[in-house]
Amino acid sequence: MLDKSVPYAGLFMRRKQGAPIPSFTLPEGFNYAFYKDGDETSWAKIEASVLEFDSEFAALMFFSENFIPYRDDLYKRCLFVENRNGEKVATTTAWWSYIEGERRPWLHWVAVDTRFQGLGLGKAVIAHATRLMTELEGDVDIYLKTQTWSYKAVGIYMSCGYEPTNERKLYKGSKESSGRKNSYKKAIRILRRLQGKE
Repeated sequence: MLDKSVPYAGLFMRRKQGAPIPSFTLPEGFNYAFYKDGDETSWAKIEASVLEFDSEFAALMFFSENFIPYRDDLYKRCLFVENRNGEKVATTTAWWSYIEGERRPWLHWVAVDTRFQGLGLGKAVIAHATRLMTELEGDVDIYLKTQTWSYKAVGIYMSCGYEPTNERKLYKGSKESSGRKNSYKKAIRILRRLQGKE
């Protein structure tokens, strides 16, 4: 869940080409599943639960606008974790963005329903999606965007091979450029303060 009591700064992270991808096993009773028609409601519920959106409706509208036009890709790129009852409780998407005409792989919208956090689902789905991305895009640099409000997640991303990067032009010319500023120095300062290193 986002901690909005922390000062905000956007941060880009990168898994460099060739970096090892760890394996994290899902706990007993959980399994992976790809997107099927209608799963956008589950996606919206998960993302709203961690406060990425103000409401499930807002999340659903975002999904409909940004992902549904690429439905064929959703079937092989939008990943969920399901519990033993078939309820979707975590998600991420092995997506992409175009920067100055160049396609770059991005891990988008990592989230674990607040009721299921602390079980290792986040690490598992990130590593699994990273491996999926290398199968789809080749072993290339993979990016994700996070923020200091998700400071606990930064450590999880790092355990999966992602490191903060000060690259700035990662979203130039992208439809999603708004809100995608990489405030690397500010973010690192805030994270170090939270870790008691400043």
